[in-house]
Amino acid sequence: MSKEQVYSELQGEAVILDIKSGVYYGLNQVGASIWNFIQVPKTVEEIQAALLAEYDVEPETCEHEVSVLLQDLAAKGLIDITNDAPA
Repeated sequence: MSKEQVYSELQGEAVILDIKSGVYYGLNQVGASIWNFIQVPKTVEEIQAALLAEYDVEPETCEHEVSVLLQDLAAKGLIDITNDAPA
């Protein structure tokens, strides 16, 4: 999560305001689940495992959709992705 945005949950979905640009972004229920889960640093594998436990989704589909969402959020400056291994 980047420090230059705020978010709010609305009926199971999330709305994120990028303070720097003034642009709002919306996330559906699954996207909101991911957003809530990554409020503390998580690995992609941890995110996928949590979603696979919560939703009826094929692992390959989950992997693809998580990757697309995280890349999109990072491209918009809403999250920071690092390749740092946990200490």
